[in-house]
Amino acid sequence: MKTIAFFNNKGGVGKTTLVYHLAHMLPRIGYPTVAVDLDPQANLTAAFFEESFLETLWERQRDTIMACLKPVIKQVGDIGEPTPLEIAENAWLVAGDLALAGFEDRLSASWSEGFKTNNEAPLRTISAFHRIIRQAGAKVKAVVALLDVGPNLGAINRASLLAADYLVIPLAPDLFSLQGLTNLGPTLHEWRTDWDRVPKASSIDFETPQGAMEPAGYVVLQHAVRLDRPVKAFARWMERIPPEYRKSVLRQQASTEREAADDQRLGTLSNYRSLMPMAQDARKPMFDLTAADGAIGGHSNLVQVCRKEFQNLAERIAERCRLQKQL
Repeated sequence: MKTIAFFNNKGGVGKTTLVYHLAHMLPRIGYPTVAVDLDPQANLTAAFFEESFLETLWERQRDTIMACLKPVIKQVGDIGEPTPLEIAENAWLVAGDLALAGFEDRLSASWSEGFKTNNEAPLRTISAFHRIIRQAGAKVKAVVALLDVGPNLGAINRASLLAADYLVIPLAPDLFSLQGLTNLGPTLHEWRTDWDRVPKASSIDFETPQGAMEPAGYVVLQHAVRLDRPVKAFARWMERIPPEYRKSVLRQQASTEREAADDQRLGTLSNYRSLMPMAQDARKPMFDLTAADGAIGGHSNLVQVCRKEFQNLAERIAERCRLQKQL
């Protein structure tokens, strides 16, 4: 199973919406998928389930990411067995939990302690997400795990990204996303380097991640077009993304090529405007909306555009991240 984190330290670009729709699309093209909600705000979990179910889920304190972490937090053993919840055919979710925010301080302290030789407890804590993800995937025979994380550079996200084989960066064509890349790239390099320096004794009885975080590319969301061409306000930012991505994330010499020739762009998703609230009301992906949901006329055409764009993106991600299609 391959693990893909979707991360940008700039919020509001549509990251959770992207993961939600890919969790529905990837299984349809042959890739059983488990999504993992590692954002303390639990927005991905809220997108999949009704409030009444969420209330029960969090009140009984079972079947969430925090239930898996309890033995590690209490230092009475390794992670608890994850319980992936079915969200669609060949698609599952490891549910998020608002209580996850309380795990931040423990992870932060463990990071410093982990640099001491033969100190297994902090290493077990830092690598807990990795084992939860792997066990959840094995339980449902998923070939890919999609990680949704919050928009910050804190300890939870560091531990989450260390568990990722690949990293996809969602971007909006604006100044804030561009500036976010300048912060994100050096931080990722620092996290990889530091993780390589952490002593990992061969005698430990639990699995730790490689900390690969290989950049798979970026996705441009909320892209506005007119007459099949980017509107002027967006076009100038899209031209600036490729060289900044190469410089900050790939640590390569900045490219002067135009955005259309950039091989790091996995896809461009339109601004679907009123489809999103319509899909939220129907509790289904935008590309599944029908006339019964109110998707008529221009909305119906936009649903078709949405389906095509997400299918193309899912296929490109599967290719870039070397996913093995289920036969």
